[in-house]
Amino acid sequence: MSEVQVLKPQKTWSHLAARRRKPSEYDIVSTNLHYNNRDANAPYELAPELFMNQWYKQNTFGTALKHADWNAFRDPDEVIYRTYNLMQDGQETYVFGLFDQFNQREHDKSLDARWAGTLARLYTPARYLFHTLQMASAYVGQVSPASTITNCHYFQMADSLRWLSHTAYRTKELSLTFTDKGLGQDERHYWEQDSAWQGFRELMEKVLTVWDWGEAIIVLNMIAKPAVDEAVLRRLGEAARHNGDVLLGLLTDAQLMDVARHRRWLAAFTKMALETEGNKELIQSWIEKWQPLADKAIDAYCSALPDVPNAAEAAKTATRELGF
Repeated sequence: MSEVQVLKPQKTWSHLAARRRKPSEYDIVSTNLHYNNRDANAPYELAPELFMNQWYKQNTFGTALKHADWNAFRDPDEVIYRTYNLMQDGQETYVFGLFDQFNQREHDKSLDARWAGTLARLYTPARYLFHTLQMASAYVGQVSPASTITNCHYFQMADSLRWLSHTAYRTKELSLTFTDKGLGQDERHYWEQDSAWQGFRELMEKVLTVWDWGEAIIVLNMIAKPAVDEAVLRRLGEAARHNGDVLLGLLTDAQLMDVARHRRWLAAFTKMALETEGNKELIQSWIEKWQPLADKAIDAYCSALPDVPNAAEAAKTATRELGF
């Protein structure tokens, strides 16, 4: 009679066993969650010629940006759905505390009418721009080959929606004081027609047509989003402070806290990508291809900002600091 072999039970999930430690909550709920990367020929486990299978084979698995194991990527902040909600609940409490306090002080009545006109032109239409960031982050997250990369983009997408909501809220508040500036009515006209926005509109419309995952993640996070962060958040916040609009300055500061977190995971992703030979040259080629369009957007927007000398140059310099 053959001897029965008794197998020792796994102490953790098999895909986490190599780490030889008790998995964290982040490990458990964030890693290796995608089901559509098990068969490169049929990601959705249906006929290989199915449209979505063809899409993923070409644009996710077919990208020139390669790594032996994208699932090894980890968010340095280890953000998960639960902790994101805890963290951003606190952020939203802070932001709406700002809104309430400045409303009680009748802050908007203290603003110069010319600055209110600037807000109508250069601030309130930003909700369209933030929506493009939301859509681009959603796409890159959807087609990412690893769930840990997807999660970073989905939280980034949620941040963009929060920024959009803040802008819409302030648009309504400002319209109650400045009834003759077209607030809440003319934003689409500014977004589609005003010279200050056309660079960003062109940039983001083209970003939204980049299907290849490798190029899309680089163009969104290393080119387009930094241009928005540095021009439409940081430099606009400076202009606001120089024109007595402390509320907008504090609001952009709060949004830039999200940006700092986005850049931490981007630095970790870039470091990982550079482990593979050829990726550095590939990424650099995409940067060189897209940087002029981002610079054009920064120039057009910053040239309209009042009271921020050298805004465009400062913004462009800051975007270069994300390089490698």
